[in-house]
Amino acid sequence: MKMTQQDASPGLARPAPGPGSEAAAGTGSVRAGRPRLPAPLCLLAFAAVYLLAVWTPFGQRAENALIGGNGARPAWMYDWSGAAYGSSALPPMENTALPTLIVGTVLVTAVALARRRWWQGCAAVGVVIATVGAKELARAVLPRPDLVDARVSLVEASFPSGHVAVPAGLVLAAVLVASPRLRPYVAGAGMLWLAVTAGTVLATYHHRPSDVLGSTLLACAGYGLAVRLLPSAHAPAAAHRPRALPAVALSLSAVGALAAGARDDSLTESLVFAATAFLCAALFWFTTTLPLHPRTPRPNRASPQSGRRPEHP
Repeated sequence: MKMTQQDASPGLARPAPGPGSEAAAGTGSVRAGRPRLPAPLCLLAFAAVYLLAVWTPFGQRAENALIGGNGARPAWMYDWSGAAYGSSALPPMENTALPTLIVGTVLVTAVALARRRWWQGCAAVGVVIATVGAKELARAVLPRPDLVDARVSLVEASFPSGHVAVPAGLVLAAVLVASPRLRPYVAGAGMLWLAVTAGTVLATYHHRPSDVLGSTLLACAGYGLAVRLLPSAHAPAAAHRPRALPAVALSLSAVGALAAGARDDSLTESLVFAATAFLCAALFWFTTTLPLHPRTPRPNRASPQSGRRPEHP
């Protein structure tokens, strides 16, 4: 029933809201909260990782010590890394990075168009562009000074990782456009993909631990900024995931990180690589887990009844 002008006049008392009106008002009063890892915090962590790992002798020695002289062959994922001649590369390894990026962006755009989620689609594509673009900019701008007289193969700048930026950006974009029912499963599958990719590039000596952490933090920052800038009406809806899903997703990611980061020649390197890959997956999951916060309705200042307790007969 529409409210007339007389109903809204200050001289007339409004009826106390009943259970039915509370239920109606409660519809839409719960929204998806902001990411638990906001963009400024992710960028601050990105800067801290870079400064500690690249601009201190301790950081350079610690990461250089993880890269031995046996090359990529002892890695368990060597046959899937594309390093071996004629071998298949797990996307986005080797030459599959650009095709994976293009195909993934097209799929994300198609899902957004099919679901008619224009704002979320633009935000998702923006996350991909921001992640990959920030990686390219950081690689070109951020120097890597040689503070420990390392050998030539360890002097080249590799921060942050482009291989990790591709799955991180794509899956976070997919989380934005996925339906609330599928979103937790998309995040879980993406977390596993990210863990395997990070472990593989570490175990094959393509990147250092700081490289994969840097790319993950860049992607999480882009996601947090996108969710923050989305209008409230177009923000991702709350997703109710099964209780067992976090444990299953984290367990699978841990197994994937252990397998992808393993090497036959060093247990220490294998454990460090696996722990770093799992940390990337955990950051990803923590970022995409949106807590629910009830939106407290503001009192109507124009109403003479605001601020008064309802009178009971």
